[in-house]
Amino acid sequence: MMELVCPAGTPAAFSAAVDAGAHTVYCGFADETNARNFPGLNFSRAEMAEGVAYAKARGAQVLVAINTFPRAGAQAIWHRAVADAKTAGAHAVILADPGLIAHAAETHPDLRLHLSVQAAAANPDTINMYADTFGIRRVVLPRVLTVDEITAINREIDIETEVFAFGGLCVMAEGRCSLSSWATGLSPNMNGVCSPASHVAYSEVDGLNEARFLAGDPGLRRAG
Repeated sequence: MMELVCPAGTPAAFSAAVDAGAHTVYCGFADETNARNFPGLNFSRAEMAEGVAYAKARGAQVLVAINTFPRAGAQAIWHRAVADAKTAGAHAVILADPGLIAHAAETHPDLRLHLSVQAAAANPDTINMYADTFGIRRVVLPRVLTVDEITAINREIDIETEVFAFGGLCVMAEGRCSLSSWATGLSPNMNGVCSPASHVAYSEVDGLNEARFLAGDPGLRRAG
């Protein structure tokens, strides 16, 4: 069955998505456990619980994205996020880090687990390994896959697939990004901050588009 899954960066966007007919909404906590950890976005614990109650009362489900990779020595932050998502009543959590997935599977065996696009699982062998090892119930497939590739994957796996119907493509593969860390010192995989866009200035020079990194200015990139 086709399911419409919509993102929500704020409580207002959350209720708008539910009211507009989204079957499911995905969102994250306002901290580094969320790969969209930007100022002014995301949810406090109280807001998350309120959102889940709002969605359930209207027949919708909520997925909580805890899709960054825990920093060494700080795993408790991510463990707490998984526990808080369960306490809030989330339908599932979206995870990327194998260690965190193992923790969630062992500590919360009744919590539904989805494999984040940040895990970059792009072939049946990888997806089946996560399903067999950790009980993953759904995989969010990388945006670089074609429709034919998605069809081929679906023939060889027994779990649900989720695909993006919108969103920008980057030069980096999901879950393997080094550009943001190199340009600004902040990583989407570790800190939840995909930051180059806010640290790049664009201008036209001699008929070419020129991009200059503002943080540390590692150099110029030019494109026709």
